[in-house]
Amino acid sequence: MRTIKAQHQAVSAPIADLITYRALPTPAVEHLDPFLFLNHHGPQQYAPNNAGLPFGPHPHRGFETVTFIVAGDIMHQDSGGHQSIIGAGGIQWMTAGRGLIHSEVSSPAFKKTGGDLEILQLWVNLPARDKMVAPHYRGLQKDEIPAVPHDEGRVVLHAVAGEWLGTAGAVQPLTAISLATIDFRADGQLRLSIPADHTIFCYTIRGKLRVNGQETEARRLTEFNYDGDELHLEALTEATLLLGHAAPFREPIVAYGPFVMNSEAEIRQAYQDYQAGKFGQWPG
Repeated sequence: MRTIKAQHQAVSAPIADLITYRALPTPAVEHLDPFLFLNHHGPQQYAPNNAGLPFGPHPHRGFETVTFIVAGDIMHQDSGGHQSIIGAGGIQWMTAGRGLIHSEVSSPAFKKTGGDLEILQLWVNLPARDKMVAPHYRGLQKDEIPAVPHDEGRVVLHAVAGEWLGTAGAVQPLTAISLATIDFRADGQLRLSIPADHTIFCYTIRGKLRVNGQETEARRLTEFNYDGDELHLEALTEATLLLGHAAPFREPIVAYGPFVMNSEAEIRQAYQDYQAGKFGQWPG
């Protein structure tokens, strides 16, 4: 089994009235190449006639955002003309590439009625060769993501990208990045083989798990060494896990605000291009 280097507790980082825990980066861990950033919003309950999510129009360049809606919904709009409302169990995969402007807010229905909300957003780096690709967006509802039962139904793996237990994920990303969310009933077990040279991204959303012999719990990121290819997961309670893996790019990472490039000069160029209107026009 691959050994565990450390477990990192997500840190509280509220945004207005939105409960938020940041799992990456923190003072303990900057990134897990090519995984750059993870915000865990909620869980919390919104009252009727609420203001919803606060993420109005803002730009991105040089990476991809993958958003997992655990509860509630999220309404996406961007300068490329894409729009969608994705509900619980769905995902949004946005390739910012050379640049676009987008917003992520709650739907009018959610703002009117309120309800439970829990959303995770993961930033995944793009290699230098792909940082300036054309932007792309795809929103998928829960029933569009393959659900793979295992261990007599005690484990259900939702295959977002890559191949999981012989099932291809719903998204074919630019780079060979595998991502899934996994729901466990208590005592559910899952064994996976992951290449030893891949970075593993393992974040417990809910519940308690034993991961390669170590217990972990909600809001913890497990960091692995690169010394084995076997991953053994055992649920101690009902639990939900965000799991990914990919070969590291091993390229310079320069991040500033909403841009992630390979040099400071490229960051300056990103700001100049945004200010010059090269990220497209905001609708309306």
